[in-house]
Amino acid sequence: MDNTEHSDLHLQEIRECDESVTKNGKDEGTLCKSNSFSNREVTFQAEDEVPKRKKPERCVWCRLCCGRCTSPLLTTRNPLPSNPSCCDRFKFALLCPPHGRVGGFLFLLILFFTLWGFLVAVTDKNALPGGNLFSLLVLFFTCWFGGYLISFIRLPPLLGMLIVGGLLNNVPHISIAKDIDHTWSAGARQIALTVILIRAGLGLDPKALRRLSFVVVRLAFSPCLVETVTDGIAAHLLLGFPWEWGFMLGFVIAAVSPAVVVPSLLGLQERGYGVEKGVPTLVIAAASIDDVLAITGFGVLMGITFSKGNLVWTLFKGPLEAIVGVIYGILMGIVLWYVPHKSSKHLVLFRSTLLLGLGLLAIFLSIYLEWSGAGPLGCLSLAFVAALKWRKEVHPDDKNPIENVVGVLWMIFQPLLFGLIGAAVNISDIDTNTIALGLATLGIGLGIRMLVSFCALFCSSLNMRERIFIAIAWLPKATVQAAIGALALDQAMSRNKSGMKNDDEIKYGKQVLTIAVLSILITAPIGSTAIAFLGPRLLKHRLQSTQMTVEVDANDKQQLHDTNGEESLPLNNQEEHPLT
Repeated sequence: MDNTEHSDLHLQEIRECDESVTKNGKDEGTLCKSNSFSNREVTFQAEDEVPKRKKPERCVWCRLCCGRCTSPLLTTRNPLPSNPSCCDRFKFALLCPPHGRVGGFLFLLILFFTLWGFLVAVTDKNALPGGNLFSLLVLFFTCWFGGYLISFIRLPPLLGMLIVGGLLNNVPHISIAKDIDHTWSAGARQIALTVILIRAGLGLDPKALRRLSFVVVRLAFSPCLVETVTDGIAAHLLLGFPWEWGFMLGFVIAAVSPAVVVPSLLGLQERGYGVEKGVPTLVIAAASIDDVLAITGFGVLMGITFSKGNLVWTLFKGPLEAIVGVIYGILMGIVLWYVPHKSSKHLVLFRSTLLLGLGLLAIFLSIYLEWSGAGPLGCLSLAFVAALKWRKEVHPDDKNPIENVVGVLWMIFQPLLFGLIGAAVNISDIDTNTIALGLATLGIGLGIRMLVSFCALFCSSLNMRERIFIAIAWLPKATVQAAIGALALDQAMSRNKSGMKNDDEIKYGKQVLTIAVLSILITAPIGSTAIAFLGPRLLKHRLQSTQMTVEVDANDKQQLHDTNGEESLPLNNQEEHPLT
């Protein structure tokens, strides 16, 4: 029998075996597999089997030796006990692979040397010690580390960033901050301001503002405007500021800091304090408007202060800058509704890039055209108008993905902003009278602000304790002061370089910056500590509001009555905000 007939016979036997397995089940298949020709598994296995080589004893011995040596260093072999001590936690933190805080520090260390090596390869001497880029890189990482350390004592990280920036400029024999070019420093602060304004515009929810209605407007406008006027008058009388510089200082230090207030109130909200009356929502919503008002007023006043021309043009230029900024923001925001198209595969990336680019264009172009009041308002209204359309494309409970991108940008520019602001203050050049009178101006303004904040909440359902808490929570200052505190000094120094030298403007600019830094150093830790300490003592806990009884009144309408007898809410209206 030749090979062809043998293969045909073999295939026929296989087909018959498969058919018998299908028809008759396992028994027939078992008998079929006993056939020498149809036993495919044995045949094919014998044909394909390759003898395995036995591993050398030397490789096995090396593997066992390495495993025994490294097992004490691995987290998988040494898990953390159920009730670990401090020594156990410290030992576990040093195990491999790197994890936790040690892994984070190792990541930052590798990132620092990677970026440094890249900058040295590209820019050469500019990234070596004494160069501009090297100083910015060191300031960024040291300020980030300072913010991380100070967070261990329950203080805002921005305070540590500010202190580290000041140390890099004022400690003898350390010239890190002095090596940073002023143009680079001013540009980085402007970019940080752009990110802040975009975040504020994206965070303004028109539905929430309509729901909270007139209470938010009173709380946002009244304290800010009254404190601005008070600080302006005090600066004119105590510091000898011209009226426009006094009110400019008022707008700088009148804004509340979302970077301090928002995390503190969100922490109280998660623990159930003030939720029943919507206190955290009220303060957070009003804080955004408060910052918008302060930045807008500062921009208009700075445009008036540094304007050139006759008095009539000076008076009309400020409001005109605000109008131009709003028009720019509305038009570009509408453009972002349709460009890029929502069917794009990289929609979030394209929208984020275009939003940031248009915001930077508004800020830097307004400075170039000497219409500085139009930039901040244009950037803010741009983000707000664009978000009106974008919110409808996501679920109401979901966060806009653009906000996550802007949040990452803020993580990058926050250490630079507060570090550069701290580095801009030269303690040796500060007059003691400026510190004393600046503190007096700040104290007078804060006292009036607390009183106005308390009075602004009279026509609401908040009780006495809640009004006192909001007045105290309305004190911290940080973000806006760091963003705009040095803008007047930057403008004065740029005019000095262009030949329009005015020593008084530089003097007033330095004083404004000094008082802005003092306001951060004093109010940020005090405000953060006061919110954390007084919140649980002045705000009603949500668990208390659950101890309620249901009664039926004369009209057969059910009412919820608190056991403490402080409030009575209709059952069919529980979702409505009590402040509306």
